[in-house]
Amino acid sequence: MLNKTLLPQSVAREIQAMIQAGQLKAGEKIPSQREFSQKFGISRASLREALLTLETLGLLKTEAGRGTFVSASDGAARQSGNMAPWRYSESYPVFDVFQTRILLEGEIARLAAGRLSQAQLEAMENATKSMEVCWANQDLLANVDADLDFHGTIVSACSNTMLKALYQTVRDQVTETQRQPIPITDPERMRQSIAEHRRIIAALRANDGNEARSEMEAHIRNTARCAGLQP
Repeated sequence: MLNKTLLPQSVAREIQAMIQAGQLKAGEKIPSQREFSQKFGISRASLREALLTLETLGLLKTEAGRGTFVSASDGAARQSGNMAPWRYSESYPVFDVFQTRILLEGEIARLAAGRLSQAQLEAMENATKSMEVCWANQDLLANVDADLDFHGTIVSACSNTMLKALYQTVRDQVTETQRQPIPITDPERMRQSIAEHRRIIAALRANDGNEARSEMEAHIRNTARCAGLQP
């Protein structure tokens, strides 16, 4: 039985696989939520969470009064489209979340320098390599999961327990900013993002906290610019 906290993500993976296999074709309307929830044996709330994740990644598109459809099947077509609506707009503007990430994750990276084990640094390198491979295969869910693992490893090594707790408090919003730009991310930007990850690793490996903060801040700013923002 699937862990409840992982259930929406697991269902999102299954639906992504159906799209990649051609079981759900570009432009096709997906089954009703009732039918899909019965198929996967989950609640409609969990299904809606999975569908929202896929919509943010540009794999699905909801049209008012018509339903939810599979987006164009090739990456180039997705990248030419618009991003999905910001799902936390009633709480925080996406600009504010990126701005908070710059402040929070920059300082977290500084304080993590000198505290990461060799195994953690290798895990970050593996996560970055996984991002690269998953992007090439257009496994967008796994690409973002690897990105989250990379950032989460740094957070786990931060010496300030309150900053770590603050990060967990805003993790859902942070996660969404890592998904949000994907539909308009071109291959060159992804290559740059992966290179930025490797510069962050190099700074952390050298125990250079100030450089780690600088590289992390630049990385998040560049991600925000990809989303059309200038924090």
